[in-house]
Amino acid sequence: MQYNPGWNSSSMNLLHVRAVGPRDSLHYVWSSIGAPAVLLVATQSPSSALRVNWTQLLSPSPAGAIWIDPPDSVAYSTAVVFTKLFEFSEAKPSGELFYPTYDLSEFSWDSLNHTLNHTALTAELSGVPATDPGGGFSNGSLAFRVTAYEASGRAGRLPSLLHTADSSQLEFVLAGVAPRGNSSRFALEVATVEEAGAVRRLRSERSIDDEYTPTIFEVLSLVAESQNGSSTLGFLQWKETAYGSRSPRREDGIQCRAQGLQAANWTLPVSSIVQAYFGESLGSTCTVSALNVSFGGEEGQVYQERRYLSWSVLLGFGQPPEDTFSPLVISITAVALGTPLAMLLLGSCVVLLAQRRRYSEYEPIN
Repeated sequence: MQYNPGWNSSSMNLLHVRAVGPRDSLHYVWSSIGAPAVLLVATQSPSSALRVNWTQLLSPSPAGAIWIDPPDSVAYSTAVVFTKLFEFSEAKPSGELFYPTYDLSEFSWDSLNHTLNHTALTAELSGVPATDPGGGFSNGSLAFRVTAYEASGRAGRLPSLLHTADSSQLEFVLAGVAPRGNSSRFALEVATVEEAGAVRRLRSERSIDDEYTPTIFEVLSLVAESQNGSSTLGFLQWKETAYGSRSPRREDGIQCRAQGLQAANWTLPVSSIVQAYFGESLGSTCTVSALNVSFGGEEGQVYQERRYLSWSVLLGFGQPPEDTFSPLVISITAVALGTPLAMLLLGSCVVLLAQRRRYSEYEPIN
């Protein structure tokens, strides 16, 4: 993990996470320069390196300021940008009432160098609006918590997402922000950037394995596939739940919904690392898609009461991890199905033995 490589000031935030394999390497570049974003690059060289021209990156024309060396080692690259936070309420009978939008590109962000943990491979990016006329953020903040992984496993906190060494987890946290309505709900706008030859699709999968996230049976994956669908290049994956507590429990769950993936017919807000890497292709050959992830529903009052919301999403390369039946679930299923069968077999044996014993006590009648 490198903080602001090649730059000695902490006035800007750029975190480079590099994972090295025997024949390849993966690069995650997190930044709050402009709208908060992450650049994901997979290369076919274990010695590939991130290069940053800081003078150009901080200029009005940052195209070409970020690149991977050697350039021909890049196998796949994409970006995810967190653009806006919406607040709305269910105003019946007129429908939904939207309050002025929080544009994340206009936030003021703390230095993540203070939260960088090289041992746990974690960092936190926290910010508030540069101007906040309504005072909603006077006692609160919005944060993105990043966790990188060295091996496969499962997160210890709910929703206990399954991860691999090719993935990182992002936790979106809204803490202490005062809602502007009595029944306010929030939605986070997430945009993705794909180069020519790749397309994003939203998948929904249901599972009966309910051991790690009780009552949550649906997993959503925003996958990047090649145009012919022959391979999966990258993904975002999350479970259909958020939580209203710093130490989440089952009863703290908040409903989470993805409101459809659409081609973005608007220009991306200022996000320097995306413009710096993709350059002129961002407005021509690249495909920009976006979706809104909303939090609330029947459990919408949870945030009103606790003023806390956390949502976890996994980002990575290749196929998203798939939950399989755990030993506990297999054991429970075996007991549930095997016990009646064992009792049936045992009962049949008892009946046969009883019949044989009864007839053996009498002599046959001529």
